[in-house]
Amino acid sequence: MKVGLFFGSFNPVHVGHMVIANYMLTYTDLDRVWFIVSPHNPLKQKNTLLDEKQRLQMVQLAIGDNSKMKASDIEFKLPQPSYTINTLAYLKEKYPNSEFVLIMGSDNLESFHKWKNAEEILKHHELYIYQRPENRKTALMNHKKVQFFDAPLMELSSTAIRTAVKEKKDVRYFVPPAVWEYMREMHFYEK
Repeated sequence: MKVGLFFGSFNPVHVGHMVIANYMLTYTDLDRVWFIVSPHNPLKQKNTLLDEKQRLQMVQLAIGDNSKMKASDIEFKLPQPSYTINTLAYLKEKYPNSEFVLIMGSDNLESFHKWKNAEEILKHHELYIYQRPENRKTALMNHKKVQFFDAPLMELSSTAIRTAVKEKKDVRYFVPPAVWEYMREMHFYEK
């Protein structure tokens, strides 16, 4: 089974994330997409993150009954901060018959060389890249393990959603309906 790993803070998960996951399932050779909810991305400030279990819950709500998608808390059990190389080693050991591919935006590809053991990741895993609005050239553009896909382009970010909620703007169509209801019920990002 070929599994696409979509890493992120998902703070909150939004329709852009869901469109990309659906695109990757529909237009590539992936059998499944797992949303790997990161408790702490080493390249992001931890104090801006909603609790990891609440972010996982929002991803589960966004996925609903789609059996080809899964919300994963695998990184909650691993040492912090989360490094992709460690997560991949753990997954390979736990699921030896699965092939894991990383799904990421072209903006992340630019900083990929900063990731812990980036060369080792590329040696054993493919990267499926979706274009981002601020797409720039990177040294890895022609790497044999890097494939680019024309997923729909959306200028939507979790940061912008959090800011809009704080400013009491209506963002109900920026996130899946069940996520919107949960955010309102829990008063997430209002302060």
